[in-house]
Amino acid sequence: MATSDVLRHQIINSLLAQHTEKVADAAINLWEQMATQIISIVGEGGFNSLYARSVFLTQSTFPWLADGALSPRTDHRFAALKICFEEQTPAQTSAANSLLMITFTDILTSLIGEQLTTNILRSAWGNDASDKAGKEFKNE
Repeated sequence: MATSDVLRHQIINSLLAQHTEKVADAAINLWEQMATQIISIVGEGGFNSLYARSVFLTQSTFPWLADGALSPRTDHRFAALKICFEEQTPAQTSAANSLLMITFTDILTSLIGEQLTTNILRSAWGNDASDKAGKEFKNE
């Protein structure tokens, strides 16, 4: 795994670790923020395809995840994912969301490159997560 992949994965895990309460709500909020940024670049159809593929791949580890179909209503886009997350323990939800986000961003990176993917994540989630993960990465 390339160093940039490790850093991006640490950004995701660091950000998810900040949300230990209401894990399902926090997870959906992060997905909504990321979706807004990615849809502005690849469109709704592009985002939906990437998301569906990511869910499909993640289901081999977490078979309880809902299929990758997203609600056509943007205010309920991740309703099925939220229901799945709410039915699990916080630890299971965190683990599944981490793998789902990593899978999603790995696919996105293979299509648009590491630098643009990282810039999208920073736009969606702010610099705090990437700065914290970068410090942790340097300390290892």
